[in-house]
Amino acid sequence: MQTTTKITATFDTTLERAFKSPMLCDITKVHTGYGITPKVTHCTEDEVGERLAVAEKSRSWKTLTVKAGETSLDKVLEREENHYWKIEICEFSSPMFGFEKFQGEWITTQLPNGKIEIIYIYTLFSNSLLLYPFHFLFTKLVWRNYMKHVLENVRKLAMDKAPYLHN
Repeated sequence: MQTTTKITATFDTTLERAFKSPMLCDITKVHTGYGITPKVTHCTEDEVGERLAVAEKSRSWKTLTVKAGETSLDKVLEREENHYWKIEICEFSSPMFGFEKFQGEWITTQLPNGKIEIIYIYTLFSNSLLLYPFHFLFTKLVWRNYMKHVLENVRKLAMDKAPYLHN
């Protein structure tokens, strides 16, 4: 089973900045924690360059569902330069409400007015028919709000011309 949510935005920056900032800038400035999602404190890379997200341990209720330490594996599935990213978040170290993996898409398009349109999509996957109503609500309410938070963090990085940490 899968549930999908999508948001759109317009960035007043270059196409390159809008495309590269979410994946190549400092991830700790993108995933700063929101609601029940923990803050990413740093990433490590494995031998093929896949990033392992590391979440901080928090005393607040919002991260009780996620253990400290490595939380997931982030993989780039597709990259079309200055247009499209497809990533997968999988191999969760803590149960993620019955989800098996998340796939995100970041699409950038140059508009005639010089601005950049961002289409940000996430699909959350599970094998539980019983949990589907919860998964649907989680995706549409919790995860969608988290995506809005991430999008604004990326907008700030792009506008501030934050340095890229990865290639």
